[in-house]
Amino acid sequence: MIGAVTTDLALVAVGAAIPARILTNEEISQRVETDDAWIRERTGIGERRIATAEESVTTLAIQAARQAVERGDIAPGSIDLVVAATASPERSFPSIAALVADDIGAHSAGAVDMLAACAGFAYALSYAVGQIAAGFAETVLVIGTETLSRITDWDDRGTCILFGDGAGAVIIKAGAAPDQELVVVELGADGSKGDDLRGDLTDRDGSGVDRNIRMNGSAVYRFATQVIVDSATRVLEAGQRTHSDIDLFVPHQANLRIIESGVKRLGFPPERVLITLDQYGNTSSASIPLCLDHAWRTGRLQPGQRLLMMGLGGGLAWGTCLIRWMGRGA
Repeated sequence: MIGAVTTDLALVAVGAAIPARILTNEEISQRVETDDAWIRERTGIGERRIATAEESVTTLAIQAARQAVERGDIAPGSIDLVVAATASPERSFPSIAALVADDIGAHSAGAVDMLAACAGFAYALSYAVGQIAAGFAETVLVIGTETLSRITDWDDRGTCILFGDGAGAVIIKAGAAPDQELVVVELGADGSKGDDLRGDLTDRDGSGVDRNIRMNGSAVYRFATQVIVDSATRVLEAGQRTHSDIDLFVPHQANLRIIESGVKRLGFPPERVLITLDQYGNTSSASIPLCLDHAWRTGRLQPGQRLLMMGLGGGLAWGTCLIRWMGRGA
């Protein structure tokens, strides 16, 4: 599905929670047969962050949300809705979003979690756009939060080199842009390929619960390199834009080779592509807002910029959004 709406909504704030514990490629090589050069060559990852026992998807989400609210000078009571995306939930309920809303003082806000793996943030953002465009909300807090280290098989070389922990949050607000412009969202999924990237919550076949991430790497790579081009092209066409109109391309941080392939085929100059994969690894639903946070802190995120953001992965699902940033600079 793809849709476009003419609106003056925009992103106005970003925050992040980045665990202090760094897990290097060298440390991983002490457990599985690999080394730093092999990991960097095939994925672009140099290190990733790992949550401590005191950190969780909820505490990280709260920290990121607090920072976004503070940076955006947003009154918590003005937040109408909190949407949290994760692929590593600790429990079915209460929702992460409800706990975040309570902590930051958004006591009149609705709250809901979304489970769409690496596309989760894009799905959550699209939901926020729809709620605002329909007039049901004016200010929405959107969070991507993960502790993937807790569902990673650290003896599986194909996956343990990829994943990390962290959280990012953005605030999207009606009336934030000085004029109206097309905001475009595409969401998609191919459940027939769902087993190519999965994590179970219950016993499916009587063999026990395998909650760890399981991935058919070659199949996911083929899917990702194609959908990153196809979805971006459709969204640009629906938004009546070309790649030259995009100030920053924010792809899901799964694998540098996937990103480089897509960027080359789409024609985006490398200097307009956000990359944090080398520092954080694949943080699933947190990867896009962590990119935005890094861009904000380094001065690359400036008011009025058009952002093309894309998440893709387990499902196999994808989500792409064309939207403006109107928050103040760092």
